[in-house]
Amino acid sequence: MKLTTFNSFGKISISKRAISKVAAVSVMECVGVVGLVSERSFFKGNVLTTAHKGVVVTTLENDSMNIDVYVIMRHCGVSASAVSESIRQSVKYSVERFAGMIVKNVVVHIVDVRV
Repeated sequence: MKLTTFNSFGKISISKRAISKVAAVSVMECVGVVGLVSERSFFKGNVLTTAHKGVVVTTLENDSMNIDVYVIMRHCGVSASAVSESIRQSVKYSVERFAGMIVKNVVVHIVDVRV
């Protein structure tokens, strides 16, 4: 599935996988994140080697999208809400800058905590 938008240069199509990879890279750059986990296998607690598997992109109308991120956090003395907010802001900024589309919501699912 592709996301399509139009601008002064014409039609632009970007795959959900490409957007997922951009989001995954921005998540992994956040302090306190150990890794991403597939939404289907989060009960196993396996850290993924394929980054985009822990990110789900849902398209909306008007060139916008919702993004769900499934993460394993590190208990490093920083509150989970602060790390989650950092992830939300980083993903929103990175994807909007890359795709030129609006990210309505970024939902962070904390699957596990490593000590």
